Amino acid sequence: MSDCIFCKIANKEINSQFIFEDDQVVAFRDMNPQAPQHILIIPKKHFANILEVTDKELAAHILVDVIPEIAKILGVDETGFRLVVNTGKEGGQTVEHLHFHLLGGRSMQWPPG
Repeated sequence: MSDCIFCKIANKEINSQFIFEDDQVVAFRDMNPQAPQHILIIPKKHFANILEVTDKELAAHILVDVIPEIAKILGVDETGFRLVVNTGKEGGQTVEHLHFHLLGGRSMQWPPG
């Protein structure tokens, strides 16, 4: 999608400092952090939201390989973190490109919102 800001970030058309990158995924700090560690994890391939994901290998890669690696990089793999995927307007999704919020570095409260 040519007008998608996350596609532009993933394609390096918009400068961003990645804390993680491989051939399928990039991760970077949220511009409006809600926790001391607030990372956005996005696939390079465009999916508007989690309901559109058709690539099971990519989904498994993010959940099994990428998220644990980022948690380790941030030092929250032992203390804990929250993983959030907003979907749709009422779910709080503001950018129509699948992204995972990894939040950590503080105690999380429940209910979240």
